[in-house]
Order: sequence, then C-alpha cells, then structure tokens
Amino acid sequence: MVYKENMGILEKLQILSDAAKYDVACTSSGVDRKGDGKGMGNSISAGICHSFSGDGRCISLLKVLYTNECIFDCKYCVNRAANDVVRTSFTPEELSRLTMEFYRRNYIEGLFLSSGVKGSPDETMEELIRTVELLRKHYHFQGYIHLKAIPGASSDLIEKAGYLADRMSVNLELPTAEGLRRLAPHKTRRTILKPMKQIQIQHGANKEELAVYHHAPKFVPAGQSTQMIIGATGESDYEIVSVAESLYEQFSLKRVFYSAFVAVNEDKDLPMLPFGPPLLREHRLYQADWLIRFYGFHASELLSEKRPNFNLFLDPKCNWAISHLEYFPVEINKADYYMLLRVPGIGEKSAKRILGARKTHSLDFEDLQRIGVVLKRALYFITCRGRMMYKTKMEEDYIVRNMIDSKERFLMNEGNITYQQLSLFDDSFIQT
Repeated sequence: MVYKENMGILEKLQILSDAAKYDVACTSSGVDRKGDGKGMGNSISAGICHSFSGDGRCISLLKVLYTNECIFDCKYCVNRAANDVVRTSFTPEELSRLTMEFYRRNYIEGLFLSSGVKGSPDETMEELIRTVELLRKHYHFQGYIHLKAIPGASSDLIEKAGYLADRMSVNLELPTAEGLRRLAPHKTRRTILKPMKQIQIQHGANKEELAVYHHAPKFVPAGQSTQMIIGATGESDYEIVSVAESLYEQFSLKRVFYSAFVAVNEDKDLPMLPFGPPLLREHRLYQADWLIRFYGFHASELLSEKRPNFNLFLDPKCNWAISHLEYFPVEINKADYYMLLRVPGIGEKSAKRILGARKTHSLDFEDLQRIGVVLKRALYFITCRGRMMYKTKMEEDYIVRNMIDSKERFLMNEGNITYQQLSLFDDSFIQT
C-alpha cells in the first residue's frame, strides 16, 4: 500500500469518489422524509445519484468511499490489499462537513456511503456510523442517506446504522459461494447473508412498531438492496436470475443490482474480456429482473438448464414469447391483465389502459397505438376482434427474423446464434 501524508480534502475526494464508481447499487427510491422546519433538507421518494424521479427530474448524491484501505484481497477489486495504489481515508468530521457543503451549494440531495475495510469490520462500521451520526444529530441533515453495511460487523452496529440510514445494502459480490471462495477468499456467504437477514427482520418488526407508535424511529425505511458482479465467474444467466429471485423472496430486497465485470486487475483467476465488460448481458439481466419483480414471471419460466442464457438480440419477454407460441395469439379484447403483461410491447401502463378502454368499446390496432402499445413487437402475438394486424406465421424462426433488423441478423448469424439451421438460399438479408 502507498500512503500519502498531509493529503487535502479535495485530493481525498478525488481518490475516494473515483474508487466508488464500481459500486452501482445507489438508487434511493422508496422513502419520504419531510423536513420539520428545524433541520436541513428532506428526502422525497425518488432516485438519487444521476437517476430519474417520477416527474422526470435528474437527482444526484455524493457517492464516495469512506476509505480505500482494505484488509481484504478480493481479486476483482481495484482496492484489494495487494494493489499498489495510493490509500487514504476521510475522518467522520471531514466527510460529514463535506456532505453539508455540497448540499448547501445544491450539488447533491443525499449521500451514498460505502467503504473498504480498514482495520476490522467493526472498526470501519463504527466510523461510518460516526459520520452519519454527525450528519443527523450535529448538522440535523434530514436528506437521503444510503449506507453500506460491512460484512462481519456486529449485529449491534448494524442495528445502530439502520436507525440512521434510509437504505442499507450488503453486496453479495458474486452469484455463488464457489465464485466467492475463488475470487474473494476472505469473505464468506454467511458473513454477507447474516446482516441481510438481520436488516430484513428488524425492518419488518419496525413497520409493526410504527403501526402502533407512529412517532417511533424508523429502521431502514427504504429497505435494502444488494449487488452482484456479472461475468467474473462462469455462472449462467439462469443461475444468476435464480439467485436474484431467491434473494427477493428470502430477504425482501428492494433491488438486486447487476454490475458487468470490469477488468481492473491482472490475475490468472479472472477472465479475459477481449470485447470489454459484458454490458449487454447486464442489460438483459436487468430486464429479466423487472419481469420477475413486476410482471409475475419466475426465473424458471424465462430460462432453464437447456436454455441457460438470454438471447442477446431479443429482450427476455420477447424471448419467452417466441418460446411459448402455444399461448398466442392473444385476443386484446378478452385477455386478462396478467396475460396482457406477457405480450411483448405491452407494459403495465398500456395493459391498464387496455382494460379501461375496452369497457366502453371494442379495441382495434389504431386504438392500441394511441394507448402506447409497441406494435412493432406486439403484432406477432395479438389479435383485435379476431384478426391479426398482418398475415403472420406462428413460427419461431419467422417471427425472430422479422423482429430484428438486418444488421442484427448478420451479427446473429456470424455468432452462430440461430433458431434454425441456415441454408445456402436463406433470405436472412431480405426485409419481410
């Protein structure tokens, strides 16, 4: 490790904000805290850290590490103990004052605070808590705070942090225990899952307490989230979405974040990435995650051991639909809400609009277009008044070739990702 003496606040900020960029689990949706007129700031149910709120506002927060010193030697991490990088730490007083100065200048609306592990998990967690305590009690800051829980920290410290933060998160790091053992040998699945379970249990108990005692302090009112690194180990998409589904069910998570692996270290146990981070794969996992959380899908419906990975050329709902043509076409004027949600091109809002509109009249394709249905995708899977928009073969290969453009077809064929064996006379470049 390289330590630099007498480092100024600005230099610390440059190092520790840059070191935090690989942590993606930093949204804030799900909490309301109105200012009481005595303190400073408030928190509104909206995204923070360059995400967008429901009314279209882009909101930001100070996203920073408390320290980039770390006793752990995770092979994928830029701050691993073995790396020869400049190390520094804030003090609680420095970081709390910096947050307030940023807030007063209207640069931020909240704080996302993570950290390396300095000394021990308990020592690091105590300093994080001291920072947040200064913000809440000394500066009377009532804005949004997302705090990382340090795996291995005592349950008393996790509880204390939970009454100060709006959201907490514990990074799962890698999808499986085997991947964790190979790339992060100082961490165990048990030390990661233990604080997650504690936060879930105490959050539930606190909600019951608040129902009786309305002025009781809130414990992690915005819930908890986690993050998985994608592409550093060999798990399939099916394994990853199955783990995510299990986390939602067992720990009542608000979000699972997927972070495409970025090669910042050279290590024989890390994969080579000749084409860069697997960002498209990350995108498909987020789409699948949305289907599981809001559309009633299960991981076992989207993928299987025979089809373990998502098609990079089709979103997961389209991929599911063309694999289950026995359910289609769906009659728009008769299908229930949950069946409408399974039609590519129909989302939650458009499904609800369809249900409302068809109470007064029978819908046709022009109505669907006005409602907001993406007919480019939906037309292969629906009928209006018993007829399809165009004459369509209900065949996998035919629908796939018409749904993707000619450039994507070429790439798909180059990568040998096909639904049917191509022949010499295949018309894959002819627009139909």
